[in-house]
Amino acid sequence: MKVILNDHVEQLGDRGATVDVKTGFARNFLIPKGLAYEATAANLARFKQETKRWEVTQTKEKGEAEAMAAKLAGLELTFKRRAGEEDILYGSVTASDVAEALAARGITVERRKIALAQHVKRLGTFTAEIHLHRDVRVPVTLHVEPEVAESGA
Repeated sequence: MKVILNDHVEQLGDRGATVDVKTGFARNFLIPKGLAYEATAANLARFKQETKRWEVTQTKEKGEAEAMAAKLAGLELTFKRRAGEEDILYGSVTASDVAEALAARGITVERRKIALAQHVKRLGTFTAEIHLHRDVRVPVTLHVEPEVAESGA
């Protein structure tokens, strides 16, 4: 089935591209979520009409994302975790943990927008990338340090 993409779809294409996808994927996912229209003459005219409004919205969103990126630039987060032998953590540091640490600093970011380059399962320094907008991504440094055991004496 041929569809016109109404928004950027990862591993499929950018807005305005006409792509051929399986019928079920188009009818069950792309079209209901507003990510695509069936490629007909009427929908092509509709798409062209909505383009100007979409461009204004994207410019506004990108500006907001760049302002947030300025706040996040150079940010370093420190996590204290219990670790066993060879500095391996009991558990891990996840995107949810990063989102909570940012929220504690007054910065709200959805956990789905935080990408960890690798699983954080040992002590050390790691990098997380925050996807604020399709064109705006900010690296944040994560320091994972051992939790100091409190002595009960």
